[in-house]
Amino acid sequence: METSQGTASGGRDRFLDVVRAGAILAVITQHWVMPVLSYSDGRLATGNALATPGWWIVTWLSQVMPLVFFAGGAANLISFRRAGSPREWLAGRIRRLMVPVLPLMAVWLVMPDFLRGLGVPPQPLQVASAIAAQLLWFLAVYVLVVLLTPLMVAAHRRWGLKVPLVMAVAGVLVDVARFNDFGYVGYANAVFVWVAVHQLGFHYVEGRLGSLTRRAALTLSAAGFGTTALMVAFGPYPASMIGMPGAPVSNMSPPTVLLAFLAVGQIGLLLAFRPQLNALAERPGVGNALSWLGARFMSVYLWHMPALIVVAGVTVYGLGYETPAPGTVFWLVMAPAWVASCGAVLLGLLRLFAHFETQRDAVEATAKVPQLVVAGLLVSGGLLGLAAHGFAPLSDGVAHGPVPWVVLATAGFLLAGKHIPVAALGTRLLGRAVTISERAQGVR
Repeated sequence: METSQGTASGGRDRFLDVVRAGAILAVITQHWVMPVLSYSDGRLATGNALATPGWWIVTWLSQVMPLVFFAGGAANLISFRRAGSPREWLAGRIRRLMVPVLPLMAVWLVMPDFLRGLGVPPQPLQVASAIAAQLLWFLAVYVLVVLLTPLMVAAHRRWGLKVPLVMAVAGVLVDVARFNDFGYVGYANAVFVWVAVHQLGFHYVEGRLGSLTRRAALTLSAAGFGTTALMVAFGPYPASMIGMPGAPVSNMSPPTVLLAFLAVGQIGLLLAFRPQLNALAERPGVGNALSWLGARFMSVYLWHMPALIVVAGVTVYGLGYETPAPGTVFWLVMAPAWVASCGAVLLGLLRLFAHFETQRDAVEATAKVPQLVVAGLLVSGGLLGLAAHGFAPLSDGVAHGPVPWVVLATAGFLLAGKHIPVAALGTRLLGRAVTISERAQGVR
């Protein structure tokens, strides 16, 4: 197979660094600019600026989760082929993904009760607790993709482009079932769609995507965006690539196959300007910024919503500030100040918590592959439960709050470390669960 020039020499691929950095900055900016907030009589009203008529077109570029999975696929293939074994690679990936989550879970296990003690009413407290956890859906899905990576690498080297094509066809069939009264089937596309896009990252590293001419890349982009437009115009898909308040269908939750075609459009567009993006990354200041951000990627992702909660809590709940009508002059004037305030808080949170991600993992992982698979499934299940249910106050009851999901995710993280004999596995997990539950009870 052809190998992309950026990875042939064994060095870092700066194009991927730019894609990852651009994607996380787009995610943050969108999440900070979207909320339309006001507070009155104990209730926090929430709206979405991108629901403004015509603004859906912004989401075709600002919905960058496809690019995150694409860049993740490329990075995973590069690191996988450099690893000593699949076992070593899986252990390292699972633990590295989970380490930044640990302080977030620890803080938000106690934060809802702390805010309740300060007199925050139930409804805004529920909104804040849900927002703090909702982005964990990405990690839950990504851990599953990581577990599948060794198999998908083998499939890639045997069948090449047929693999993402088959995944895309499966995604179409899932959507057909979903839009014909089998709604829950749609969640299968959390695997089919994102694995397909992840697989395109393989074809950037080992395949033709990494060596496309500008004309070919622009043609690919036009095909991706064109197909997306046709499916929106003549299919059941909404025009917005993110979920909108009150919309009967979301392209994101669960994902529709439309996002796979959107990914093709976005990837082709970036590849067309790859030389310019590589040149940008070579500038000393930009290169240093990329390195700083790359080392803290997950921490930035996890803590940017708590930063929004802090700013909204002080200004909207505390000072009575209301978001101006989106698109007005006042909104355009206030948006930079709002983003700057959130950024300042995020930097403060990173100073407290980013070292969990940047420091070297001191545990020598010896877990076997079956144990690692169980670990990954526990991590994914725990994070998905937190994303779906949020961080409810512990004083409302431990069994029905976040504690069971935290126990699952933490148990998965621990299992991804030392090898545990099968006979002792159940006892060890039960003991950890009891310990965490007892500590949680002590917080009440």
